[in-house]
Amino acid sequence: MGIDIILKIAGIGILTAIVSMILKKSDRDDVATFATLAGLIVVIVLVIDMISGLFDTIKSLLSLY
Repeated sequence: MGIDIILKIAGIGILTAIVSMILKKSDRDDVATFATLAGLIVVIVLVIDMISGLFDTIKSLLSLY
């Protein structure tokens, strides 16, 4: 789980930036904003899943069931 999640987040960020730039150049600023928000939501879901796994690991280490 080390570097692969960082590469996923970076890839999503680069892809979102490229799509946003293309849409802004074609005068579709509203769609570019939605594309950026969609990328942000995907990254937030990935991070929330990682935090959930962290809390589960901490519970199992401390035996708090």
